[in-house]
Amino acid sequence: MTRLALIIDDNRMIAKSLGQMLELLGYEVQAAPGSLPGLQMLGKITPDLILLDLHMQGINGIEVCRYIRRDVRLHNVPVIAISSDDQEVMIDGVREAGANFFLSKPIEYEALEKVVRQIETAHSAPTQILEDRRNVPPQTRPHKS
Repeated sequence: MTRLALIIDDNRMIAKSLGQMLELLGYEVQAAPGSLPGLQMLGKITPDLILLDLHMQGINGIEVCRYIRRDVRLHNVPVIAISSDDQEVMIDGVREAGANFFLSKPIEYEALEKVVRQIETAHSAPTQILEDRRNVPPQTRPHKS
C-alpha cells in the first residue's frame, strides 16, 4: 500500500528536495506551495504524513498545525514541522500546536529518514512513547501532541 505525504512549503525548491527524499523513503508525494493551498489540499486528501513549513506568508505553519489537530479526519496524521528558525520559543509553539517533530532547515536525508522511521514505528505500535525532545539533537527533536 502506497503511503501519501503532503509537503506544505512556499519555497518550491525546498518542497521539491523534500519530495525527492520522501520518495526514496517509499512515499507518494504531493506538495502545496503555501498555507492556503495546503489547507485546500487537506480538504480533499488525508495524507499519512505532513511536512509543514512554519514561516509562510498569510497563515503561518503553527496556525495550520492547529487546524490539522482540530480536524477529526486529520487529528492523528503525524506532522513534521520544518523551519530554519530553531529558537526554543518557536519549537515550543509548534509543539503546543500539536506537531510531532521539528526538523531544522536545511534538512538532511538521514535526519528525515530517522524521524519518518520513528513515526512509522510509533504508528505500528501505538503504545510506544516518542523520546523526549531534550535528549535529541536539534535536527531531530520530537514533539509530543
